[in-house]
Amino acid sequence: MDGSGGVDAATEHDAGSRRERPWLYASNRKLRHLHGISVRNLMVTAPPTRGRGKTIDDDDIPNALKSPAKIMAQNESRSIHPSRSFTDLKSRATQEKNEDKKPNRLQSRRRSTMFWNDPNPRTRQIRLEDITKNRMADTFFSIHCEGIDEPIYISEVVDKATNPNFRSFDLNFSGPLTSRRDTLTVKLWVKTENLPEYVLLVELQLNLRSLQFLGRTIESFHQPLPTNCILFHFSDGVYTSLTDLPPIEPALNGSGQRVNADGNKLPTSSYDALMRLANLDECIQDALATREKLEAQIGDILKSNEGALETETNASQAEDRLSSIKQAVLAERRQIRASNKRKEELVASIKARKEAMEQGRLTQEKARSHLPDAQEKLVSSDNLLHQNSEDTKGQISRIAEDLSLIYPVEPIPDKSLAFTICGLPLPNSSFEGIDREVVAAALGYTAHLVYLLSFYMSAVIPYPINPNQSTSLIQDPVSQDLPQRTFPLYPGSVHYRFEYGVFLLNKDIEFLLNKTGIRGLDIRHTLPNLKYLLYILTAGVSAIPARKAGGIRGLLSGRLTPNLSRRGSMDSAVSGELVQPRKAWDLIARMNGHAVDSTPKTANTPLSPRVA
Repeated sequence: MDGSGGVDAATEHDAGSRRERPWLYASNRKLRHLHGISVRNLMVTAPPTRGRGKTIDDDDIPNALKSPAKIMAQNESRSIHPSRSFTDLKSRATQEKNEDKKPNRLQSRRRSTMFWNDPNPRTRQIRLEDITKNRMADTFFSIHCEGIDEPIYISEVVDKATNPNFRSFDLNFSGPLTSRRDTLTVKLWVKTENLPEYVLLVELQLNLRSLQFLGRTIESFHQPLPTNCILFHFSDGVYTSLTDLPPIEPALNGSGQRVNADGNKLPTSSYDALMRLANLDECIQDALATREKLEAQIGDILKSNEGALETETNASQAEDRLSSIKQAVLAERRQIRASNKRKEELVASIKARKEAMEQGRLTQEKARSHLPDAQEKLVSSDNLLHQNSEDTKGQISRIAEDLSLIYPVEPIPDKSLAFTICGLPLPNSSFEGIDREVVAAALGYTAHLVYLLSFYMSAVIPYPINPNQSTSLIQDPVSQDLPQRTFPLYPGSVHYRFEYGVFLLNKDIEFLLNKTGIRGLDIRHTLPNLKYLLYILTAGVSAIPARKAGGIRGLLSGRLTPNLSRRGSMDSAVSGELVQPRKAWDLIARMNGHAVDSTPKTANTPLSPRVA
């Protein structure tokens, strides 16, 4: 079988040989062959015995199987006859008496249970603790021989164990007079919590020839062992004493030879084998005597040279201590070198910091000496920047005037917030019932005007424009998840793309308004917002620089060029300040020929004209 606990073929053959010829193996077993002893199923007190008042059938066996089907059948209302081992042992008279009193049916009997099985948990716990106390104890054993007062071996103590295993031993040191014996007495001593001292539990007097073979190891033996079973471990396997009777040896014939039951001679040892065995025994005894003699001589030599050995031991200890001290000194020197290196690094770092601080201090002194000149230069630079800003505003205003002349944005009479660019009307984001070509041309002019204003105002519009007259395009690089980012500024087959392009153009105009610092009223008003932007840009200064071949020269005092494009504008700023958004919307309303509400508005009032 496999190694999971079965007995292999070799073990079975060996066991069979022992059962066939036990004298051949048992007659040569001596104390010197014993290597160890162990105990199984330790029981300090015998389990309580109770008499049975009735015969036991299948239901009363403690280990009877209780299957779910069997329990269900027992709980049924219809009685089921349980099985009997043979028959009821009650007398027939008693049965007949019972039959007269009540119907003949088997009475249900309570199952027998284990004695520790109790419905009360406390009682069950107490009984289990008692069982544990009875089966676990501190144990040791001693081996005795006849004619020797003292035990030849005493084992160590194994604490709190039910199946104690003791260490191996060798009885050859007891001498040949003891090691060649085949009889011994084993005493097992135990102590529990209820016993104050060790007491003798088992005293076993046996002959080694009466032992029964269990197997190579105890794990290969699967039969139950008796209580307080003592196992003997030999080199060839494990043995125990199941009975004290020695095995029956073969009979002897008239010449003193052993024969079997058929009268055939059994093989025995020859004279040469016995002589070799005797010589071997003498050699062993001589070797043991020589070993004892050498041990005695070595002990005498060590005792006579005890002083020298102590001096050598002290010298070795001093050398070890000196070596450890040297290692400690080397470690301290390494630490000192590391500390010195760290000190030099810190000194160099502090020196470098001092030099840097001194250099910074000199730089601060130098900068402080140049500070007055720098302040004067700052004032002049500030004035120059302001002058450049004013000149830039003037240039932007002049360019806006020129763009207003190139792309005039004029109001349509009798229509509120309706404008034309270059004479072409453009609706305010409402393109139903329109002339597509006119709207495309107007949007082309508007896109080109916005494109030019973004350059001159130095403003990067968020939606780039590709001006191409009536086929202009605009891009949307900002939005996400768009299949196409280019949209037309002219009506086409896909109307929503055209409306989205007009929306992007209005967003660019709103961005330019915010860049100027004003806020548009309605993003859908394309040309009104653009007219508003141009008006704000052209109303910035009172004197606009004139253009000159080869460059732009600012107007000198006494040489003012009139602003022809804004001639007749009553709301222009004479002092050069920006026109307020409210006045700009009033101007746009006047252009459309409507009355204007002149009621002053607060800062939170929307900048939108009120048309009467």
